[in-house]
Amino acid sequence: MSRESEADLPGDVLPGVLSESLHAELVAFRRDLHMHPELGNQEFRTTAAIKERLERAGLRPRVLATGTGLICDIGLPEGKRRPPVPVLALRADIDALPIPDTKTDCAYRSTVPDRAHACGHDVHTTIVLGAGLVLADLHAKGLLPRPVRLVFQPAEEVLPGGALGAIGDGALDDVGRILAVHCDPKVDAGRIGLRHGAITSACDRLEVALDGPGGHTARPHLTTDLVTAAARVAIDVPALVARRVDTRAGLALTWGRIESGHAPNVVPQHAELSGTIRCLDLDAWREAPDIVHAAIDEVATLHRAKSEINYVRGVPPVVNDRESTELLRRSMVARRGMRSVESTEQSLGGEDFSWYLENVPGAMARLGVRTPGDRIVRDLHQGDFDADEHAITVGVELFTAAALLDTQ
Repeated sequence: MSRESEADLPGDVLPGVLSESLHAELVAFRRDLHMHPELGNQEFRTTAAIKERLERAGLRPRVLATGTGLICDIGLPEGKRRPPVPVLALRADIDALPIPDTKTDCAYRSTVPDRAHACGHDVHTTIVLGAGLVLADLHAKGLLPRPVRLVFQPAEEVLPGGALGAIGDGALDDVGRILAVHCDPKVDAGRIGLRHGAITSACDRLEVALDGPGGHTARPHLTTDLVTAAARVAIDVPALVARRVDTRAGLALTWGRIESGHAPNVVPQHAELSGTIRCLDLDAWREAPDIVHAAIDEVATLHRAKSEINYVRGVPPVVNDRESTELLRRSMVARRGMRSVESTEQSLGGEDFSWYLENVPGAMARLGVRTPGDRIVRDLHQGDFDADEHAITVGVELFTAAALLDTQ
């Protein structure tokens, strides 16, 4: 660490942010979560484990009204009084995915069939827990300059996201800034990726049903040719949608399923399509339902098909504000030096952390979890995903430094 970066933090706080014993405890905690993954809104064991460890540290976590997930404050005044400075919130998502763990040579692989922490939420949870334990100790010593709230949020993988329930239950009360990390298997452990502005995409779900009189394929002129109509909707609607917004908005409709018919000589009476809409621009995302509805109706009408559209709102894009992104950069540099931070690309994946940023400024960093030198990239949402556990120490140090450096 350079002298310049050390000057960013109080000298008596810099040494020993994460002891070897605490690192070992956190690794064991993460592996326990990894072995016992729970789906969104079912994270009862996970919630109990987090609560027990925070209470053992002398803190007072509060389980959310939904029954899973919890909030824990450090350094807030007792009672209903407003804090003298805004609260810094640190958010972790705690749910797993409904896919099997396919790691074959791993002592801590999932013990639950068809359930896996394949998105790194166990790592996120462990990092925020570890940061909370370190910050609680600093607060007890009078070294924590601002109150901090730990937000352990359920159901990130369930649209429209458990963030909305956490916000409704007071997660952002008195909060001036919120920070998060997300595992990135393309980045080496010991590094983070940062980007100001949209770092993830909005993600909505679309379901379309087309109907019309069917008939014999020998007489298609007497029918509504739903196979052709569905094909034209699949091909033409994405192009129409893309041309009705600024191309810089990155609005993209992609189909994942199309289904119609049962026999080669029968024109069907029903067809279905489903897919996702992703977008990097907030304004375009807000306009997307109207644009998509209009484009589908136009194409369906042209082919004499009746359309029924189910547009399911998902999450807006995660838009990192400049000041919060800079705070993460300075915090990482203070801990790991200039080379520990890299620019990251925009992702078209969805993340419900975006709901917090609709209310308060904040930022999400991409946390490197690839073992340096490993040429195999184990992607997110895959059954063989795992993380280099050195990233836990990096994440704890990042959040701890941010709490000490934030002067908002």
